[in-house]
Amino acid sequence: MAHRLQLRLRPPANQVHPRAVLWWTLQASILWVVLLIGGGVALYFSNAPLWLVVVEAAVAVVAVADLILEPRLQYRAHRWEVTDQAVYVQFGVIVREWRIAPLSRVQTVDSERGPLQQWLKLATVTVTTASASGPVKIKGLGQDEAAELVDRLTAITEATPGDAT
Repeated sequence: MAHRLQLRLRPPANQVHPRAVLWWTLQASILWVVLLIGGGVALYFSNAPLWLVVVEAAVAVVAVADLILEPRLQYRAHRWEVTDQAVYVQFGVIVREWRIAPLSRVQTVDSERGPLQQWLKLATVTVTTASASGPVKIKGLGQDEAAELVDRLTAITEATPGDAT
């Protein structure tokens, strides 16, 4: 009789790199800057009613609050862990999501570094499995930690018998 692996849903042990807070702040600031500049240009070149000025001010307040709070909340929520059996990931501020990728189902392991991540020496590791839920992503890792994780996962999956389906 084959032994079936039991994986429990549990909070992963590791936090992402602290520089991920700055990365998430910079990403969000791009959107807020575009919105605020667009609104500011509209206000400057028009005889804007008072309500439009109030809306622009409210957007600015929300932007500041979002840039201060949300990246720090993401940092507290994002966790990851790799065991000999699985990759565990937890993320989400408002809606918390947990994902488990059994190592026997891993098909590919990738590392991604966009321009901001390169500048901040961060990376995202993507673990693709034979799952309809899509890949598991560990965002905000230090670049060295990400490289070691990719090497470790690649070695584990190469040593795991089967076709990862």
